[in-house]
Amino acid sequence: MCDPPSDTHAKTDRMTELQRLKGFAKALHGPARWDIIDIIGAGTATTDTIREEMDERGYDFGRSGLYYHLSELSDAGLIEVAGYVEEGRGAPTKEWTLRQQTIEIDLVNEDG
Repeated sequence: MCDPPSDTHAKTDRMTELQRLKGFAKALHGPARWDIIDIIGAGTATTDTIREEMDERGYDFGRSGLYYHLSELSDAGLIEVAGYVEEGRGAPTKEWTLRQQTIEIDLVNEDG
């Protein structure tokens, strides 16, 4: 079998990068998710801390709503679970961290 021309590989890589960027754009849609990223910042934050901070910022979407936003950010690769913290009785709570500190967008193909 022959390998496709190198420009085909470049187009495939470009399409993959565009899909990744679309995922970021979808995950970052809306101010609530930007606020979650702001709360986590350069460190970590537990789910409970994020919920309390979001309440203070005027959001009222409950635990399931928060988990939805955390899931969208996690699925896009923007945040991840850094560990678990035991707070009082009950199940440990997740501690979140940013998976990426920056997102670089190259709008111009290097070959052209």
